[in-house]
Amino acid sequence: MELFNRLIAEEDGQGLVEYTLIMLMVALVFWVAVKDTDISNQMASGWSRIGACVGAPAGCTSAS
Repeated sequence: MELFNRLIAEEDGQGLVEYTLIMLMVALVFWVAVKDTDISNQMASGWSRIGACVGAPAGCTSAS
């Protein structure tokens, strides 16, 4: 019971909890904003173009 009372009275970890909650809210807002977009396919396409340009730089232009 003494440990429980001490945990209630101490506020040492309060800042960490607040920052964690803020990060969770930011992640949730980001997820809601991009969940219905086609960003994953666009990113995969971009990375495959980058990989192709690294493999054959002579065939790459800024438009490809």
